[in-house]
Amino acid sequence: MIKSELIAKIAGANPHLYHRDIERIVNVIFDEIVDALARGDRVELRGFGAFTVKHRPPRVGRNPRTGSAVSVDEKFVPFFKTGKELRERLNADETSGNGNGSGKKPAAKRRSPQRSPRSAATRPSSGRA
Repeated sequence: MIKSELIAKIAGANPHLYHRDIERIVNVIFDEIVDALARGDRVELRGFGAFTVKHRPPRVGRNPRTGSAVSVDEKFVPFFKTGKELRERLNADETSGNGNGSGKKPAAKRRSPQRSPRSAATRPSSGRA
């Protein structure tokens, strides 16, 4: 689900609210989560999960093509840990249902088939030397 689909679903469940107001509310919520993470705060939504920021210190990495050492700067990355209720709903067995009304687990996403690499002889020339 993307943000516009979320807004449309909320608008459908709340016809007494204007679409622009729902969009503003959703944007404010997301902006507050981002601002809190930028300050280094933890954002916890009971039953859903918690957003935190993890620090990754600077390190020496490797260029996969040449194998040479590359300096990787420190960075801060967002991290999400699911809440107990969300985990339980996702892992519910068939008898209790999982919220989709069918009693079945959701279908796995299909992956596109892997293409076999073409040999250098059949690959078109890029014109570079």
